[in-house]
Amino acid sequence: MSAETLWTAQEAAMATGGRLNGNPDWRATGASIDSRSLQPGDLFIALHGANDGHDYVDGALDKGAVAAIVDRVPPRIGADKPLLGVDDTQMALEALGRAGRARSQACYVAVTGSVGKTSTKEALRHVLSAQAPTSASAASYNNHLGVPLTLARVPRSARYAVIEIGTNHPGEIEPLSRQAQPHVCVITTIGAVHLENFGSVDDIAREKAAIMAGMQGGIAVFNRDNGYFPRLVELAGKYGVKNVVGFGRHPDAEMQLIDSTSGAEGSDVRARYKGRDLLYRVGAAGEHWVINSLAVLAATDALGADVERAAQSLATVAAMTGRGAQRKVALPGGALHLIDESYNASPISMRAAFAVLAGVAPGKGGRRIAILGDMLELGPDAAALHAGLAAPLQESGIDLLLSCGPLMRNLHDALPARLRGAHEAHSAALIPHLAGALRAGDVVTVKGSLGSKMKPIVEAIVGLGAQKEQR
Repeated sequence: MSAETLWTAQEAAMATGGRLNGNPDWRATGASIDSRSLQPGDLFIALHGANDGHDYVDGALDKGAVAAIVDRVPPRIGADKPLLGVDDTQMALEALGRAGRARSQACYVAVTGSVGKTSTKEALRHVLSAQAPTSASAASYNNHLGVPLTLARVPRSARYAVIEIGTNHPGEIEPLSRQAQPHVCVITTIGAVHLENFGSVDDIAREKAAIMAGMQGGIAVFNRDNGYFPRLVELAGKYGVKNVVGFGRHPDAEMQLIDSTSGAEGSDVRARYKGRDLLYRVGAAGEHWVINSLAVLAATDALGADVERAAQSLATVAAMTGRGAQRKVALPGGALHLIDESYNASPISMRAAFAVLAGVAPGKGGRRIAILGDMLELGPDAAALHAGLAAPLQESGIDLLLSCGPLMRNLHDALPARLRGAHEAHSAALIPHLAGALRAGDVVTVKGSLGSKMKPIVEAIVGLGAQKEQR
């Protein structure tokens, strides 16, 4: 079966106001802003940035792009090449996204929150895809590039579309919401993240609430356990959103958690919604997954999909690489259990990661070990927020901390000597300590903000197993 046409040349030209050059009859089955991940059949949009996409147009066409949207003709590109000339490629991308949204017949749900956006988005994709054709943001495509690209990629056949919307500066969410025009929105929680760029957590709440700016009525799904729930309800009224569904343990939550039993491979959950119990399993480990599963089910119902089918689909949800994915690494004498949380970090998500680590039993002679990098963009309270992790870390029964970064030094110093492992200025300097510090039976979590570069530590730990195989 041939792939569904996403954009014809004429449709793309009409949407962007562009001028066709070369073959005017191409049909794109996808859209891309990155030549490295481009697939044959994609329409390539050459954006300006740290790397100018115009420098990669020839490579994109060689890889099978059917055409490229450009605002200047790149060198080495002949007059016969399929180009769509526009005045500004960023504006063209946004126009393509608006046109994609305008023609779509899908029901749209937008997801934001201080933590858990991408995992909740992926869980929604997972449960909705089991019921009808569903399109969703790739990876963490949640900014001024990712949202319009996601909208431009929604196929005509999609019945549901899941859009992730993020921010790290005030004023970013509202225009993205107005592009997405969601029927349903989810705010996973409000907490202390990106405080360097926001004056207060209340400012963060107001920014997250702007996800409702593009809604015309619709249904908002909020965390009923979060202290900012009343504030979000107030802001919902200002945006004209009168239908709010709460989720969580709170007795007034419409999607209420009654009970859950968590383990290393997932959780068994009993929730109550609209007078009936939902019994289901979540395939990813951690209390945060349990809570966000409630948001997924509330949003599923708001979209008109089958809640009970969605609940059963959650059994096969899995944590993603960098966001809780788990694996065994073979070492002399047994295996090490690795939990990869390397993609990002905040005080909220650190506590959630500690709880997951606490729920995994070490093997014989093993320990629970946290390898942590700096949490970034926390503003003037950053040092205290790092030091404040000492109590939850100890309460979780973690036996050893290896850390890196100037901010994590505050946590290192706040711990008793028996829990202090190596501390280094940056992640690369921590890698030489791993072989001597880790052993079979250990359970190890690696976590830090993206800028702390913790992924190489994950790769180095996996590499310890590879070294064993080569011996």
